[in-house]
Amino acid sequence: MRKFLTASALLILAAPALALAGDKKDIVDTAVSAEKFKTLVAAVKAAGLVDTLKGEGPFTVLAPTDEAFAKLPEGTLDSLLKPENKEKLVAILKYHVIPAKAMAADVVKLDGKSVKTAEGKWAKIEVKDGHVMINGAKVVQADIECSNGVIHVIDTVLLPPAE
Repeated sequence: MRKFLTASALLILAAPALALAGDKKDIVDTAVSAEKFKTLVAAVKAAGLVDTLKGEGPFTVLAPTDEAFAKLPEGTLDSLLKPENKEKLVAILKYHVIPAKAMAADVVKLDGKSVKTAEGKWAKIEVKDGHVMINGAKVVQADIECSNGVIHVIDTVLLPPAE
């Protein structure tokens, strides 16, 4: 004999999952709690972009890890974090943001195409050996869902192309 759950029993069973779905953090809070984006969070604060990335969105953030920032030439990050270089820092960070929510299943379909970033310049998407690459940066973790978008973790800091 099969047992059937009533609608109220299903709701009780689903309640923890529903609570989790409603409890998603925004992009900034997710990055802060992840512990591998300390440099990115410091840069977002220095650039004055916290409120923007806590906004409604949706956003897709290509988030370089602390290790990715460590690959920059020595002194580059320190220079970018200086108040006099805020405009350049803002441009670099906005180049890591796509003003739409793009999950990995959608991004894979864009192989060979380019997407416009929040900075206004284009970034090329390629799929190589089963890995999504954005301007040569490898997506090492995809689809970290947030209340206002999604984070894809990348292994290299993206630099906007020169004018």
